[in-house]
Amino acid sequence: MVGIILASHGNFAEGIFQSASMIFGEQKNVKTVTLMPNEGPDDVKAKMKKAIASLDDQEEVLFLVDLWGGTPFNQVNSLFEEHKDKWAIVAGMNLPMLIEAYASRLSMNTAREIAAHILAMAKEGIKIRPEALETEKTAAAAPVRQSNTGAPGKFKYVLARIDSRLLHGQVATSWTKTTQPTRIIVVSDTVARDELRKKLIQQAAPPGVKAHVVPVDQMIKLAKDDQHFGGQRALLLFENPQDALRAVEGGVPLKTINVGSMAHSPGKVQPNKVLAFSQDDIDAFVKLKKAGLTFDVRKVPNDSKGDLDEIIKKAQEELNRVRQS
Repeated sequence: MVGIILASHGNFAEGIFQSASMIFGEQKNVKTVTLMPNEGPDDVKAKMKKAIASLDDQEEVLFLVDLWGGTPFNQVNSLFEEHKDKWAIVAGMNLPMLIEAYASRLSMNTAREIAAHILAMAKEGIKIRPEALETEKTAAAAPVRQSNTGAPGKFKYVLARIDSRLLHGQVATSWTKTTQPTRIIVVSDTVARDELRKKLIQQAAPPGVKAHVVPVDQMIKLAKDDQHFGGQRALLLFENPQDALRAVEGGVPLKTINVGSMAHSPGKVQPNKVLAFSQDDIDAFVKLKKAGLTFDVRKVPNDSKGDLDEIIKKAQEELNRVRQS
C-alpha cells in the first residue's frame, strides 16, 4: 500500500489526519510531520526522514503538504530528486484531498497515480455560499457524474443504512466512495416535513451525487416504478429501524442493512459506543431479520463488522434490568 506523509506548518497535519480518521476510519502507513515555531528546516528534514523510514514501503510515497514553497515542501523536495520516478508531492492539502487519497489506495498502487487522481477532488471540495459568487468558469469545471434518468428500469440499491445522523461526513465520503451512488435518498416522514433539514441534507451531498428527502410511503412508490430509474444507484438512509421496516414491508427490495449509528435518548440503553436501543427498536430489528434481511454493523467501510445479534442481546438484557429495578 502506498505510504502517505502529511506535512505542515504547525499542527495542521495532525489535525487533518485526525479529522480524516473520524470520517474514513483509521489508516495504516500514514505519518505526520510538523514544523513548530521553535524549529527550523533541519528539524523538519530529520522528522521527514524518520517518517519515511517508518513506512512499510519507502519506494511508493505520496507527500501531501500544506503550502507550495514553504519549509515542509522544500524539505520534501530536497529529498525528491533521488525518488522522482516513484514519489509524488501534492501541495494545498485539504480534507477532501486526503480522504480521496485514502480511498484511492484501495485500487491504485502507485503514488504518482494517486497524486494525479486526487487533484480533481481537492478542487471540487472547495465550494462557496451563496453559489452566485462562483464564476461560471469554476462551476463549469466541476465534473458531473452522468445519470440515466428516464431509462427503463428500477433503482439498484448500493447501500441501505440506519444512521440517526443521516447524511454526514462518513456517509458523504467513505460510504459514497465505496458504493458509488448516483442518488442519496433520506427516507423519513419526519425529515420530509422539515424544510430546513431537507435543505441542509441537499447541500451536504457530495459532488456529482443528488440528495433527496422522501417520506416512507413515497419511497415505496419509487421502488415499484419500473420506468424511470434504470441505471440509478441509490443509497438509502433511514433514521431508525422502524422506518426501514415500513419500507421493507411496503416492498422496497432490500437484502442487507448497514447499521451505523443510533443516538441515545430517554428510554434507550446503549450496549456499545454508537448504538442505543429502545424496546421498539429491538422489535423492529427482529421483524427485519424474520423478513430475511442481514445486517452489516459498521460506521465506515474499513471497520470490522459487529454482530448485531450479540449487541441486541446485551441491549435486551439491559432493558430487562431497567424494568426490574
